[in-house]
Amino acid sequence: MLIMKRGEKFLAVALITTAFVLTVLLGTPFGGCDSSSSDKDSDEMVLRHALFTKLKGLDPGDMRDVYSVTVASQICETLYQYHFLKRPYEIVPLLAEEMPEISDDFLTYVIKIKKGVYFQDDKCFPGGRGRELKAEDFIFAIKRIANIKYLSQNWSLFDGKIVGLDEFRRITKGCESEEDVDYSREVEGLTASDEHTLVIKLKKPWPQLVSTALADIATAPIAKEAVYSYGKDIVSHPVGTGPFMLKEWHRGSYVELVRNPKFRGEPYPGEGEPGDAEAGYLDDAGRIMPFADRVVWTVIEEYQPAWLLFLQGKLDNSPIPKDNYNEAITETRELTPAMKQRNIQLKKFWAPSTFWLGFNMQDSVLGENKPLRRAISYAIDREKFIEIFFNGRHLVAHGFIAPLMDSYDPNIKEKGFAQYDPEKARELLKEAEKNYGGKLPVLKMAIPGTNSFNRQLGQFLKRYVTAVGLDVEVEYMDWPTYMEKVNTRSAQMFSSGANASIPDAEDFLGMFYSKYWAPGSNWFNYRNPEFDKLYEKIEVMFDSPERKELYRKMELIVLEDCPAAFLNHRVVFALHHDWYKNYKPHAFAYGMSKYRRIDMKKRAEYKELLKTIK
Repeated sequence: MLIMKRGEKFLAVALITTAFVLTVLLGTPFGGCDSSSSDKDSDEMVLRHALFTKLKGLDPGDMRDVYSVTVASQICETLYQYHFLKRPYEIVPLLAEEMPEISDDFLTYVIKIKKGVYFQDDKCFPGGRGRELKAEDFIFAIKRIANIKYLSQNWSLFDGKIVGLDEFRRITKGCESEEDVDYSREVEGLTASDEHTLVIKLKKPWPQLVSTALADIATAPIAKEAVYSYGKDIVSHPVGTGPFMLKEWHRGSYVELVRNPKFRGEPYPGEGEPGDAEAGYLDDAGRIMPFADRVVWTVIEEYQPAWLLFLQGKLDNSPIPKDNYNEAITETRELTPAMKQRNIQLKKFWAPSTFWLGFNMQDSVLGENKPLRRAISYAIDREKFIEIFFNGRHLVAHGFIAPLMDSYDPNIKEKGFAQYDPEKARELLKEAEKNYGGKLPVLKMAIPGTNSFNRQLGQFLKRYVTAVGLDVEVEYMDWPTYMEKVNTRSAQMFSSGANASIPDAEDFLGMFYSKYWAPGSNWFNYRNPEFDKLYEKIEVMFDSPERKELYRKMELIVLEDCPAAFLNHRVVFALHHDWYKNYKPHAFAYGMSKYRRIDMKKRAEYKELLKTIK
């Protein structure tokens, strides 16, 4: 599960949209990467993105937000990945030679590692030459997450699952610092039978091991030499095996990646689903990736400048800002003639996402006062929210399991958890005041972002909540500050959302398991013994009708306890220029830059086309 800000974001790299951050394509601070700015640039294929938030860091062992993952996934690779074209979504080997060999009791996984894979060249290696990837690098990555001194957000992925890993974690607690941890200490469940064979032994069956952990960037190998060499600054010096490597990162300004000359090369897929050939998604079949020379994200804090740059042809793709919706989309939800004249293309798809106004269940005011939490939920008009901020495109979140999931309950609306009822909210507030013992204090609401969109969002939520009789103070902050506040359990209310990282609703359910409190995925710091018991049951179950029913039962338990006012699920409307190739929507993958290609001739022709457009 990857955490996002609220709003409309488009990940050009992953071809999914997430909230509040527009990932369109741009260059280094305006002009430096414009294809018209220099002869050098005109010969290069550059993917250009705009990132509407600051990155927290690029260390894969400690990231759970889509923004960091989006960039880091181009640098660091995982054992497995989702097939770029196939639907239903299919897990395939990436750094692994093949799918794992699994014992009959589902407790032992043997994974062969590809030979001839090298870390990028970096000064952390002797002579600056990157060495070959080994099975031990994956063991190091997982042990590092287990190291309690490292304080990784990803520990909840492995807690209680691998033989001997919890014991290793307890030992690290007695170390003075992260650097003092002995990573050579043996863990029975993590061994290498030879240099290119990883063996994982589990305490109990973990049906989602491959998709949840081994295809997740958390387990991506980052060179241990880099970790030892750069120390805390490893967040700015990721050394991976991927198709791109970090060239420059100016915080708050831009991030630039360049092609990794040591990358082994990977063929573009030669098969997909019906219709892919006709759509042009197989035109590059068999060609060696990556195609681009550089990938650049420029941090832009407002949406209008990015939209204008997209129309000028300086960005390869863009979401549709709410104030420009009618400029781009007709009443029948197709492209306007103006967009068609520019040869702009539209992609529409459902994203496996849910957004909310969350409550910190450990907060002294909110945590023990369910009538207060329910009152806030009833106070918000979700239909109006979607109409104002998303032009009516999104779906009301009647629960938290996204409609894209197989276990989504089509009858969840009948339960009434997303009902707008200000009168009922006022009645509940009277009960909440009795529980509190008097007038309720001012509540604080954390909003990730300071731009006009985020401020409008904060004012919208505040207006509806105060309308029923509550006092609310909105706090706007940048993404790293917001993450720090939520991860330290100091946010009282917070606007956020999540995009599932696997096509299984367990990813959403894990957000409410009590062992995953922040800085884990349970940002609500929610606990319910009945829910926990069911979660521990379903996490060892393979797909079945029984498991699906348990998922739905667990969702109702959470909704009844109201740790959040769930608001909306995204339906994505994404635009891109016709020169931006291999741009197929993908709900669960992030390392997508290697597939992207620019038709340089069409990009150049757009400049001439602009001269004819008034």
